[in-house]
Amino acid sequence: MTSAAEGRELTQVGPGTVMGELMRQYWIPAVQSSELERDGAPIRLMLLGEKLIAFRDSAGRVGVMDHRCPHRCASLFLGRNEQGGIRCIYHGWKYDVAGNCVDMASVPPHQDFKHKVKAKAYPAVERAGIVWAYMGPAAKAPPLPAFEILDVPDDEISVTFIQRECNYLQAIEGEIDTSHFGFLHAGHVDPDDVPEDDPVYHTITNRAPEYHISDAPWGTQYAGYRAAGADSTYWRFANFLFPFWSQAPNGEFGSHVHARAWVPLDDGHTMYCFLRWKRGVSALTQPQPAFKDGRPIGGTGRGNKFLPNTTDWLGRFRLAANPSNDWGMDRAAQQSGAIYSGIDGIHLQDQAITESMGPITDHAFEHLAPSDQMITRTRRRLLMAARALRDKGTLPPGVEDAEVFRGARSGYFVSDDKSPWQEIYARQLGAALHPSTTPLRAAE
Repeated sequence: MTSAAEGRELTQVGPGTVMGELMRQYWIPAVQSSELERDGAPIRLMLLGEKLIAFRDSAGRVGVMDHRCPHRCASLFLGRNEQGGIRCIYHGWKYDVAGNCVDMASVPPHQDFKHKVKAKAYPAVERAGIVWAYMGPAAKAPPLPAFEILDVPDDEISVTFIQRECNYLQAIEGEIDTSHFGFLHAGHVDPDDVPEDDPVYHTITNRAPEYHISDAPWGTQYAGYRAAGADSTYWRFANFLFPFWSQAPNGEFGSHVHARAWVPLDDGHTMYCFLRWKRGVSALTQPQPAFKDGRPIGGTGRGNKFLPNTTDWLGRFRLAANPSNDWGMDRAAQQSGAIYSGIDGIHLQDQAITESMGPITDHAFEHLAPSDQMITRTRRRLLMAARALRDKGTLPPGVEDAEVFRGARSGYFVSDDKSPWQEIYARQLGAALHPSTTPLRAAE
């Protein structure tokens, strides 16, 4: 059981909090590169409870900084992005992407002290169509995490951002909880109506899988397993990766190269950031699941509709189906058995569940089961790492050695291998398709 005190440690991410300080050790996805134009309007964003702006200067460089002008704290969101920097419209002070004050237009030249003034700015780099920010204390930023997806050329990567109205932890926990699939997503599907080679077949034939759970160099790992005939096992491997990444088993293990970030905007809002190799075989690259007779399986609709972006701090990538309209729930479809949840779309079903818990789950109210072992193990892993950083200065996994993330892969497969589960994983990983060693072609 997670105590109330532990719950606060796990879910609070602002400056000075134990989990917020852990997360600041890593590069954080901040905005999509396409959101920023050269000399274009800056955008507001929240990261780890901090109000920031992002802009692209005349040379194409990206700045991510505190929105307050160091002069009188007017918001630089109102500023003029011009000639290599952002200029505050209050008194004309101007800052480059590194936060250096490069002009004090309202101060006589003989009284100028711009060399002593600096806006609070964070290092920023671009990779995979994303602007990453480093908000940590180190004088030299660590390397980007060595996810396999970052071996892929940018034009072969699909990037999706979706905001979620809940704490990052419950979003991650919805991702690493594999037993819900047979209910939330497929509770209305009869195994007799689905082809035996369909990926969903085994998850609905046995809706109560067993698990192996362990710590991993990158975080935690589980292997859900079910019998798949007399001599074979259906495996679903998945991972939690520090500090807020996951890899779901919703694709073929051999090519499902992806990573999903659950970036805390503040304690009650999260940005889902999904990077996927377009050439991998996953639920998104395959036809919509269908019954034997060819009818689409209800609840597996594709695509999400978004509200228009606004300039608010939390105004980006919000779904049109949200708590205000019950996520578009169709009670008639739920009652008839057409869609178990009454909500159409796998991602939206997950979003509805985690948002329905409220901004931050009351962990003291929970009654966790054996099927929640991955959740309890991950909470403990996060807490122990955050406390070790606070109490001993021990850097958490992957900060100094970013290569530990390269060993993480998720996905499903059927195997007759009777070896220990981690040996099975290692063999599957060795035989898998790897972007770093695969001839690449132009993105489809």
